[in-house]
Formats: sequence, C-alpha cells, structure tokens
Amino acid sequence: MHAPDRGRFVVAMEPSARHKLLRPLPEHEQLALEAYWPFWARDEQLPPPGDWRIWLICAGRGFGKTRAGAEWVRHIAEDNPDARIALVARSIGEARAVMVEGESGVLACHAEDETPAFEPSLRRLTWPSGAQAMLYSATEAESLRGPQHSHAWCDEIAKWDNSSGRAMTAWDNLQMGLRLGEHPQVLATTTPRAVPLMRRLMESIDPDIVVTRGSTYHNAEHLPAEFIRSMKRQYGASAIGRQELNGELLADVEGALWSRSLLEQGREDLCLEDRVRTVIGVDPPASARGDACGIVVCALTESGQAKVLADASVERPSPERWARAVAAAAMVWKADRVVAEANQGGAMVESVLRAADCQMPLRLVHASTGKSARAEPVAALYEAGRVNHVGTFPQLEDELCGLMAGGDYEGPGRSPDRADALVWAMTELMLGKRGEPAVRAL
Repeated sequence: MHAPDRGRFVVAMEPSARHKLLRPLPEHEQLALEAYWPFWARDEQLPPPGDWRIWLICAGRGFGKTRAGAEWVRHIAEDNPDARIALVARSIGEARAVMVEGESGVLACHAEDETPAFEPSLRRLTWPSGAQAMLYSATEAESLRGPQHSHAWCDEIAKWDNSSGRAMTAWDNLQMGLRLGEHPQVLATTTPRAVPLMRRLMESIDPDIVVTRGSTYHNAEHLPAEFIRSMKRQYGASAIGRQELNGELLADVEGALWSRSLLEQGREDLCLEDRVRTVIGVDPPASARGDACGIVVCALTESGQAKVLADASVERPSPERWARAVAAAAMVWKADRVVAEANQGGAMVESVLRAADCQMPLRLVHASTGKSARAEPVAALYEAGRVNHVGTFPQLEDELCGLMAGGDYEGPGRSPDRADALVWAMTELMLGKRGEPAVRAL
C-alpha cells in the first residue's frame, strides 16, 4: 500500500481504533510518524514529479491547500540550508495569520525543536538549518522587485488585488527574482476566480507549469460531516458551489454583457471615497411564491465613480418580508432614494414599502424594454471602468454574467432579479437626466 494510502486508512479510523493501532509504537516513533507528511497526505497534496517550475493547486475551500503549501515550505527549508523562500499573500496580515501562524501554517507543521524563529517586525522566518523565508504583500508589488529567492509559496493568488494590474505586476516581479539555486520553484495555492493571473496560468501551454485540481469533498475525512452536508444542500451544483467547493474556474458565457474578468478588474475591498448619493434598486417578485426580490445597494462617489455596496436580496419572500428588507437596507446604508420596478403593480409596490416604514424618496420605474436591453448601457459603464464592486457578490455576479446581448438569459434561476435591481440603481445614479454623470464616449 502506498504511503498516502496507508495514511488515509489510518486517518479514516475512529480515534480510539487509531490510538490502539499506534499505541505499541515508542513515543518518539509516534511523534515522528505524526510529523511525516507523506504518510498522511493525499497524492494531490504532494509535489508532482518532474522538473516543474510552477505548481498551481487550484481547488475548493477546505481541500488542504494551506497545509500542502506549509509542508512544502518546511521540506524545502529543512533539506536546503541555502533556501531563500518568498511567502506571498494578498496582504502581510494574511501572510502572517494564514501562511505562518495559522492552524495549517508553517509554524504548526513543525515539531518544537525544528520550529523556525519568526521575527514579525522583520517579516522573516529562520530555520535551524539556516534557510530563511520572507513575508510579502502582493499589494506592495514593488517590494518584490529587488529581492532574490530560490523558492516561493504564493497563497490565494485569485484574491490578490487586480486593480491597476497589481496582481500581475507582483507575480511578474516575483518570477524575475527567482534566480537563486539551480532549480527555482513556485507553489501557488488558491480557490479559483476568473482573474487575469489565474487565466494566464490555467490557459498556459508552458510545460514548466503543473496544475493540480481538487474539491472540498476530497478532504471530507478531515472536515465535519455536518459541514459537508450543509455545503451540498446549500450550494450543490450552483455556480458558487462549482467555484468555491469544486474548484472550477468558471468560464465566461460567449456573448454575455458581463464577463467575470471584467468584474474582477473593477473589484475593490473598501470604498474609500465619500458617497454623494446612495440608491437602492429593487426588483419585486410577481408573487410570494415567485422569484427572489432583487435588492442591490449602489452609490455614487465624489469622483463620479459608481460603487456596488451590497446585495440584500431575499429569496421567495412575502411582500411584507421584502419590503422590510428594503427598509432595513435603506437604514443601514443611509440611502437617498429607493428605485423600484412597478410593472407588477405600482400602487401595491409603493403601499407595501410605505407600510414597512420606508420613508425616503421612492421612484417607481416601468420597464418598457427587456432586461438585457436595459442592462446594455450599464454594462458599458463597467467596460469604461466607471463601476466597482466593493466586495464579492456571487449570486448577483452569476446573474450579470448570464445576461446576453440580444435578450436571452443564460444564468442561474428563471430570472435575473438581482441583476435587474442593480440595473435600476445604476440607471438612476449614472444614466439619469438630472445632472448625474452619464456614460462617457468610448
């Protein structure tokens, strides 16, 4: 039986049975066995054979990517005293909290007498062998321009900041600094997202790049059974489930008004500018047993940039429930106006919102064209770089990427309710005729 197979067999045993099996071993042998990663690891968590330069683990959450990365770093540092390793994450905070000090991080993988010395102020790890690792933030791409390394572990590269091409610049600067030792190597671990760097690596035909794929369920024996059942029940074969659990890099739909790459290019973590207007777009369901009620919060900043701040949509709500959700979002975000589609009964929509104590100005809009036709000018704003998503909104973004030029919808669900709510809010903020910014010429 192969070592990983034996490890999985032992891991799968009940704790009492496992303890009984290992109890005859001397204590030092038990400790050595616990520390011997190839015995416990699955095949896909071990370095692939061959003279690869880049190893990309693209897998779902909970797959064991962090442990695989930390154990690889440990192996390099213990076997190569001259190793100079770069540990690169989205931020220094994440590099320290996840890659170094996390439950599956570098420090947790070592026995006490082998643990590297960590100097947080210097962002440096030093092993008893003499090997060293330095922490870097992908947001500070220029910090990778000068240093030289023999190896690198890059964590969650799909989360790196894509604004102004920072993620690609950080990656390129790192690659150009990998010039120590006879065979420099990089391990990149990530849950996939359709960002330029991911596409570049996944679509490459370079034989020096090896890709390992995997899902959350491959590591089920180490995860709570209730977590696995819950994930399957909630997300199943949905787009977010395919991406975050199955580790699929979702492809863009040809002819769609939005692409995932376009959305990623405009993503940011925080809205640092002051808001001059905040609008909530609402696409009410036709009935209590119908589709979701789309509720999307958007804002306009002083510079004329539009921001998507929140998706507060609710599934299969009663009129009272979706109205309360709108009122709550308006209060939380201090909205200036609610824009609601009234094709299903304008008076009813207004009365329901007023009954839920929604007191800010309300504008009822009537759809005279199809959803895709209304969405095209808004998609043009995204193309022009005028819109940012502050955070990630998987269900909303799945619907946007399913709206097709020409009128069809190929996204999840029967109707793009969230996307329609966004379109109404963006139209009010950016395409109105009362002095709001309009689409600039392309």
